[in-house]
Amino acid sequence: MTSPSHPESEHPSLPPTEGEERDSITEVRGTVARFEMSYSLSPGERLTFGPPLRMRLPSFIYLGLSLAALALVFVAYSSSSNSRLYVWLVEGDKTRPLSSIAFALILVASAVGTVLRAHMRGVVVRRDGLEGRYLMALGIPRIRKWTWAQISRLILDEKHVLLELWDNRYERLPEVAAPAELSELLERLAAAHGIQITRLKKLP
Repeated sequence: MTSPSHPESEHPSLPPTEGEERDSITEVRGTVARFEMSYSLSPGERLTFGPPLRMRLPSFIYLGLSLAALALVFVAYSSSSNSRLYVWLVEGDKTRPLSSIAFALILVASAVGTVLRAHMRGVVVRRDGLEGRYLMALGIPRIRKWTWAQISRLILDEKHVLLELWDNRYERLPEVAAPAELSELLERLAAAHGIQITRLKKLP
């Protein structure tokens, strides 16, 4: 690995705004790095980086509460007919449009779906490119794919990866639980595909 260099000629500028040229964010805030050690994935190999724990924790909490509700219902059905829990849940089901067991099972199924959706987020590194898995409003997943040929520069900070594409657009990859490992892998793959790398202290 060679030390980073700062050749101004290798820093493309961002598209001009209102007739005025803007400096590339990599010129102002970053350094360009070149890596002699390259790495390539074998055919069909996929490396998946999942979301950080703080993004998965709410779904785990929801699952835990739904399982507790289901356990409470089973306890009520196994309790004596004189207990308050039995009267409230079992006897109360006679006047409810949906039984307590059915409601608890729906909660558990919904919680499991939430956990699965939360784990869908992340980054997949393939031999032919990258795949970003995002989670939009209402839990709808969105997948974006880029080939290595579409990427002209990787912009990295401590936790994020920004792609500078061939058409001067920028795409931010989703946050992952292991950003250091992802950055190291992308640096080595970028070297193999002739992609420039810029490291920043921290992206906003």
